[in-house]
Amino acid sequence: MKQIPLVDLKAQYHAIREEIDEAIQNILENSQFIMGEPVKRFEEEFAAFCGVKYAIATSSGTTAIHLALIASGIGAGNEVIVPSHTFIATAEPICHCGAVPVFVDVDPDTYNMDANLLEAAITPRTRAIIPVHLYGQCAEMDIILEIARKHKLTVIEDCAQAHGAKYKSFPAGTLGDFACFSFFPGKNLGAYGDAGMVVTNNEEHATRLRLLTNHGRKLKYEHEIIGYNYRMDALQAAILSVKLKRLATWTEARRRIARTYNYLLENLPIVTPYEEYWHAYHLYVIQCEERDNLAKRLKENGIATGIHYPVPLHQQPCFQHLPGIKDYRLPVTEKLASRILSLPIYPELTNDDQNYIAESIRRFFIKS
Repeated sequence: MKQIPLVDLKAQYHAIREEIDEAIQNILENSQFIMGEPVKRFEEEFAAFCGVKYAIATSSGTTAIHLALIASGIGAGNEVIVPSHTFIATAEPICHCGAVPVFVDVDPDTYNMDANLLEAAITPRTRAIIPVHLYGQCAEMDIILEIARKHKLTVIEDCAQAHGAKYKSFPAGTLGDFACFSFFPGKNLGAYGDAGMVVTNNEEHATRLRLLTNHGRKLKYEHEIIGYNYRMDALQAAILSVKLKRLATWTEARRRIARTYNYLLENLPIVTPYEEYWHAYHLYVIQCEERDNLAKRLKENGIATGIHYPVPLHQQPCFQHLPGIKDYRLPVTEKLASRILSLPIYPELTNDDQNYIAESIRRFFIKS
């Protein structure tokens, strides 16, 4: 029986092994493991890739969001609007700042924050909006930015799943006041551990972010502000520099695989992804009434799947203390939680594997 993982990092490594090994060996030989030239180089490369002026390397995507919130002045008594259909890392840093996440529903087609619901969620305590470019497709940024400017709100793009995605002609991460990327290993651009990045076009923000990331200092033992140890390891930066050169090619491969899935899964009782803008396909997510049974059948056939995400944020136990949380009714998010299923997608996925996955799904419905 075939065994097809949801993502195959081993196959990716073997394809670039020689260059990765050389990059790691260089770090070991130089023995500068924290920050330094590899991190500076990757920051410059990633800023150029995104088309922004400044990129500040961080220890994870979560700490990137935390830093952006702090640099925005978010604190106790403030509210920040986020979609409920996302990973908890979007909302956790809001609480770390002493602020309150306010959850909104998502668009039924794109699964991104429903921009038409934003104004109703704004109160005198609202200070920021965090749109999530979920699964690799950008949120409706024109409307979000218009509302944010009207109410003088900061916009922090959560680009954790959107490396290489575009909103109209604009790369993901170039429209908000800040944008935050994750380089968790399974991401389209993944490290071999945790790593992240904040990007911005504002020099003042960039200066403050650099201080916050590294204990609030410019000189080794002179600390201008209270900061954090949110630095990126040099090993991760070196690995990411190797991978960044291939990201455009990998993104095209993901888009090709998505098109193939769309063709192979036609005329089945499932909903395939809707593509409004340049989708980077971090995940290929379908909807299905018989989601759990289908996932079980695929597992029996050696095919790994995922659910992103089975419990909406507004229903998570850790948020049940928030004011008004019991009154939340987010019907689209709640419906998606019971229907969505992520199929394997990674650049090395073969046509034979895709045909096997599609045929397994087709057989499930024929026998159901």
